Amino acid sequence: MGQLNTTRNVARADDVYQMLIDAHEGKTKDESDAFNARLILTLINHIGDEAVIAEALSVAEG
Repeated sequence: MGQLNTTRNVARADDVYQMLIDAHEGKTKDESDAFNARLILTLINHIGDEAVIAEALSVAEG
């Protein structure tokens, strides 16, 4: 069982953030929402650890 890493873990975080912003360029709100859903499901699949995913959902909930 893994543990959620909530500290900065991306060397070039600003570049990654810009990639996310660019991925939404030209999309409607509905298209952006659908893209976000697909991205989240893709990353959940990559993580693959239910406990880590549950922790991430809790952190995102605030």
